[in-house]
Amino acid sequence: MRRREAKAARTAARVAKQIGAFRARHGGARGQLAYLGQRGTRIVLVGEDGGWGDLVAPTEAIARSAAERAGLELQEALDGELAAKMATGPYEWKRMAGIQLGGRGAA
Repeated sequence: MRRREAKAARTAARVAKQIGAFRARHGGARGQLAYLGQRGTRIVLVGEDGGWGDLVAPTEAIARSAAERAGLELQEALDGELAAKMATGPYEWKRMAGIQLGGRGAA
């Protein structure tokens, strides 16, 4: 059991470091957790400058621990206020259009 806890702590520390680096590059950030099933928990990061990205942690507990260690303010949902901060560019619009039209990115 101690090995599992130690591994979870190392993983949380690694993810917290990645969150910290994102926050530093984007003038701060807020986040939201999204359960992905067996794949883990996605941490959606939205920077103060509109930059955004995500990380995946193996469990929600590790995701929450990493967010806490990094000082990341978590939102309950990716609501209008948080989503409105996300800057989208040509790549995102092209990808979204491709998915809608059955292009390369279509599921």
